[in-house]
Amino acid sequence: MKDEFLGRLTIGQLAERTDVAVHTIRYWSDIGVLPPEQRSEGGYRLYGAEAIARLELVRTLRELGLGLDAISQVLRSEATIADVAAAHVDALDARIHALKINRAVLATVTKRGSTAQETAMMNKLARLSVDERRKIIEDFQTEVADGLAVAPGIGERLARSPLELPDSPTAEQVDAWLELAELIQDQGFRSRMRTMLELSAPGRGSGGSIWFAGQVVQVVGAIREKGVAPDTPEASAVLTELFGDADRRNLLQCLEAGLAAGAERYRQLIAVVRGHQPRPSHADDYTWLGQALRADLQQAV
Repeated sequence: MKDEFLGRLTIGQLAERTDVAVHTIRYWSDIGVLPPEQRSEGGYRLYGAEAIARLELVRTLRELGLGLDAISQVLRSEATIADVAAAHVDALDARIHALKINRAVLATVTKRGSTAQETAMMNKLARLSVDERRKIIEDFQTEVADGLAVAPGIGERLARSPLELPDSPTAEQVDAWLELAELIQDQGFRSRMRTMLELSAPGRGSGGSIWFAGQVVQVVGAIREKGVAPDTPEASAVLTELFGDADRRNLLQCLEAGLAAGAERYRQLIAVVRGHQPRPSHADDYTWLGQALRADLQQAV
């Protein structure tokens, strides 16, 4: 090789020094990412020593997932590594979010043994935008509570129900959202929830406190764990402590309406979507409360 080519590296030599395949270097050279410094008389590409550092940078950025267009911008000094890295982080975040959604939907399909139609619906629900999810919640709230003079605090609690999946939801959050979205779009569920709220309206007693006051399940849970039977004077005293002289029949109707509607499951799903720990089931407490209310009604006859 002539003296003017001394210190230059052929593609083969560059490949040996960097452990990058010859065909890869040739491709990067063809698209301008790693142009040769000059060519020999026979047309062979020759690279200077700085090509090694350039090649190492290209390989590093490729391994980090950056596209060749972005790498070319860096090499042409049209953008800094920090600039393209920041853009790539955003793209990766979006991809990770999409992958988590995919995994959650597939896991739910596996768990439920879903049909093709159900799978398509779950996939659609999982990919709704924030505005679309909010619209589903608002439609539910309007149909369930619009025009009702609900008890103080209940309307506020419903208004606090807007649910937004975080940017990086867990599989459990996506699964809970899928179940919740299906639930609140079900006309039967909406009708049962509206019935429950109607029974909670002022002037109908204080039935709403059964479902919207944490004190109820706390008190009932404590007394039930003590082994107090629901048809005893002690149980009747607990009802008076909780509800005063409220109409027991209305309380029982509201309790049964909430149980029929699935109000407890609704509250559990909301908690999971919001990232809170799943609430323990109070099914046994509500069963005890229903038995106590029936016993109180029978004693009053």
